Amino acid sequence: MKSKEIRAVFILLLTAAIWGFAFVAQRVGMDHVGAFTFNGIRFALGSISLLPVIYFFDRKEKSENEELDADFKTTLKAGMMAGSVLFLAASFQQVGLIYTTAGKAGFITSLYIVLVPILGIFLKQKTHVTTWIGAITAAVGLYFLSINEDFTIQFGDLLQTIGAFFWASHILLIDRFVKNVDAIKLSSAQFATCSVLSLITAFIFEDVNLAGIVDALVPLLYGGIMSAGVAYTLQAVGQKHAKPSHAAIALSMEAVFAAIGGMLLLNETLPLRGYLGCALMLAGMLITQAENIKQS
Repeated sequence: MKSKEIRAVFILLLTAAIWGFAFVAQRVGMDHVGAFTFNGIRFALGSISLLPVIYFFDRKEKSENEELDADFKTTLKAGMMAGSVLFLAASFQQVGLIYTTAGKAGFITSLYIVLVPILGIFLKQKTHVTTWIGAITAAVGLYFLSINEDFTIQFGDLLQTIGAFFWASHILLIDRFVKNVDAIKLSSAQFATCSVLSLITAFIFEDVNLAGIVDALVPLLYGGIMSAGVAYTLQAVGQKHAKPSHAAIALSMEAVFAAIGGMLLLNETLPLRGYLGCALMLAGMLITQAENIKQS
């Protein structure tokens, strides 16, 4: 690989690490605030933190008022649609974290890597045989990771699995919208939408209080500024020079970093059966990308 490509892959690995450790921040934060309160503030911080990035990277000239207005309307509409799906995905993930570990949540959420090409069938996208092999491998891994001996799935793992479908849907939406609008502007708009929906839900169902928010300030800042503002900017920079297949593999390491973070910071452990499930799920994600690697 060229030096720019190698640097881009390392940037994307850093992005995956930030996202992976965010699962730890999300679990710790809910010791002090509710799931929707956490998401509401987290994504508000994420949206705001991207505004300086948008300001410095906006290449449009100020004189192009009509074009800017049209761009703003398109971005806002796309952001509201993507943000609504993001709200569902993030809600299932955050509530699920109450009942499962950060490591397991990271691996189950990463199923979106396998689900995206499968759901793409409904959009008449071509699906290779490696996708199905990867999906079956990941499904077996999910069985070992989450299904108990009495063939029941833990409630938190079930919520994460449902959330994975919404994360996959969200990726497909972003893939469609990003062709017409700026990716970072779209991220800021969707974060704002997700924040509003989360805060409305929080004020209806949760006890929102300043003391809890102050106690959860560090996890909120990490989840909002680092996981959203910094990581999404790094992703945009990294993917400029990285091949799509290399980018997908680097970002799939998010699950591994989530497991590492859970072990180091939360003392989370899994039985041997669980580690086998994680290995199979990671293998399934990589197999899914095999065709892209071949074409690179």
